[in-house]
Amino acid sequence: MSQRLVVNQLESEAIHIFREVVAQFERPVLLFSGGKDSITLVRLAQKAFWPAKIPFPLLHVDTGHNFPETIEFRDRLAKELGVELIVRNVQDAIDAGKVKEESGRYASRNSLQTVTLLDALEEFKFDAAIGGARRDEEKARAKERIFSVRDDFGQWDEKNQRPELFDMLNGKIDLGQNVRVFPISNWTELDVWSYIEKEKIEIPSIYFAHKRKTFVRDGMIWSAEDGIVYRDEDEVVEERTVRFRTVGDMSCTAAVLSDAETITKVVDEIRKSTISERGARIDDKRSEAAMEVRKQQGYF
Repeated sequence: MSQRLVVNQLESEAIHIFREVVAQFERPVLLFSGGKDSITLVRLAQKAFWPAKIPFPLLHVDTGHNFPETIEFRDRLAKELGVELIVRNVQDAIDAGKVKEESGRYASRNSLQTVTLLDALEEFKFDAAIGGARRDEEKARAKERIFSVRDDFGQWDEKNQRPELFDMLNGKIDLGQNVRVFPISNWTELDVWSYIEKEKIEIPSIYFAHKRKTFVRDGMIWSAEDGIVYRDEDEVVEERTVRFRTVGDMSCTAAVLSDAETITKVVDEIRKSTISERGARIDDKRSEAAMEVRKQQGYF
């Protein structure tokens, strides 16, 4: 089966899921980071409800350590589409004493997003949070259903999930519960990039090869431009041609050497890659079950 045919089938499935969300839930929201997966979700939502506007807001949980290119793109896209953008900041939770800032060479705000996310879902009474997680990213995410129920504390029990037979999605929840929805759960990284290429979707420039001041730690390439990533005095800064395969919190997201400056070249690079995009996320390497623990606590 050709890649284009696969992508067309996945698009149809995702559009069906979006329509089921709006049919079954009262207050859905799309979790938007400005990354390629959430940008893909936005395009799919546009198609699902065209010619009407996207019928739910976008929510970004901002760590304060996001790449500037991503934030600029986030704001511009929301304005162009005329979609409500809600931003809630991890810094507010730190200031309120709800979470504690990490320190040291592996410090990150990535895991601190959970409290801010759960607070935002409660603040706006959202009952369905649509996210761009995919089963190929990480083994904990492979356990998720497309409609994944969270309890009234926002927690996930991977051993207590509903069966999903064929395309029947059960959105019935009890008072206080909410659902995480993953319309591109069955997609791979290559599927996402192939879709971006087919649809000619604009994405942040940080995904393409560019010269950047960087340093190497633990065999990974880190940005040295933004004053966010901790760097030891003996860690030498050099200019390299790199790109980012994922654009999470700067403090835990490494770059890769690349000369792929177009989407076509990125697709070719991903097709040949033997390493998952999560291989550039240091927060996933803290333990074997790092992602699963965060998801149990209410993470994306």
